[in-house]
Amino acid sequence: MGKLGGFVRLMRPVNCVMMGFAVLVGAVLATSQFLELNWLHVLFGFLTGFTFCAAAMVINDYYDRKIDAINEPQRPIPSGLIKPAEALTFMAGLVAVGFVFALLVSSLCFLVAAASLVITGTYLTVGKRSGLPGNFLVSACVAIPFIYGSVTAIGTIGMNVLLFASMAFLSNTGREITKGIVDVKGDSAEGVKTLAVRFGERKAAAVAVVFFLSAVALTPVTWFLSLVGFWFVPFVLVTDVGLAVCSVILLLDPSRKKARRIKNVVLLLFLVGLIAYVFGVIK
Repeated sequence: MGKLGGFVRLMRPVNCVMMGFAVLVGAVLATSQFLELNWLHVLFGFLTGFTFCAAAMVINDYYDRKIDAINEPQRPIPSGLIKPAEALTFMAGLVAVGFVFALLVSSLCFLVAAASLVITGTYLTVGKRSGLPGNFLVSACVAIPFIYGSVTAIGTIGMNVLLFASMAFLSNTGREITKGIVDVKGDSAEGVKTLAVRFGERKAAAVAVVFFLSAVALTPVTWFLSLVGFWFVPFVLVTDVGLAVCSVILLLDPSRKKARRIKNVVLLLFLVGLIAYVFGVIK
């Protein structure tokens, strides 16, 4: 496919679709009145999520082009298929398109999209090596598409969406800290100031567990506030019990091997938690 294929590879379309889907889920979570949703606005929200994710992927490869020249020389920029200046122009175009779709919905959507772009840019440019602050920025990037979906659908942030976004933020922060345990040798060599590098694997594991259990502690609030129906319970129990078990295992054995398994399991538990909130709108 030549240069066109290079631009597509820069975007990482699968990641972009997942980000757009997160916006869609946020819209669905915000209201149980599916027939009353403005699905055109939801589509615009999906496209904003898609294009902004694509822009983030492109700028990430731009900043990592020297490292990729050693580790991933076949990627579009280090291989010479796409010039760095062309990548920047492409990124700017994607951002512009995303902002247009945001404005087609509302000015508030535009502001949320702009905030998302600032968070992403901050992480990619200065946050990667910062350790815990970088973990927070990644988790914000994970949580904000759901918030954006809610704003797209109802013009505000639904309480159940806010709770889910908070749970996603907390559990993902725990996962990012756990990933730091897995990558401690490489991060140490590259000067990345993760908690595992600065304080050791065991202390990093303890902090990760605090975030995991904080996410667990939030889930009953949704039920007590009558924001979800019965089918929320069985799915969220899987997530809560799973996170609790992962926490115990990680505390007992904060080794690289165990941390790698935990971070993979937590991702699956996050998806189950998402299903819980989707089914939770059925009351």
